[in-house]
Amino acid sequence: MHKRMNLAAVEPEGYNALLALEKYIASTQLTKTHKELIKIRASQINGCAFCLDMHTKDARKHGETEQRIYTLSAWRDTPFFTEDEKAVLALTEEVTLISNHVTDKTYNEATAVLGEKYVAQVIMMIITINCWNRLAITTGLMPE
Repeated sequence: MHKRMNLAAVEPEGYNALLALEKYIASTQLTKTHKELIKIRASQINGCAFCLDMHTKDARKHGETEQRIYTLSAWRDTPFFTEDEKAVLALTEEVTLISNHVTDKTYNEATAVLGEKYVAQVIMMIITINCWNRLAITTGLMPE
């Protein structure tokens, strides 16, 4: 793949709108761990090499372990993730794969574990990284 365009230069208003969403996400109660797990897992599902490279590096800087990063795509089959993280990851997968819809089971479990306001913030984070994944993939962004 090759870089197609610099969207920030070609359409700065749209790009800045996404940056405003990032600024909102930074102001939420979401933990750094939850943010990075969401970003990595959604980027795995979407196949976004640029975002995977960026967010695995960011996760390591915030103290995430190699073991958890390597097994994230198989999180259900490991003992490495907390109940909160499992709720976040299940919701991340279903929102990212939205054509299959978000099940009541996943939504209700996430709300029971995390609370409605936190789930709302998780959903906004998931939507945001999916926007960035689509931007990066479509415009041909590549890891350095």
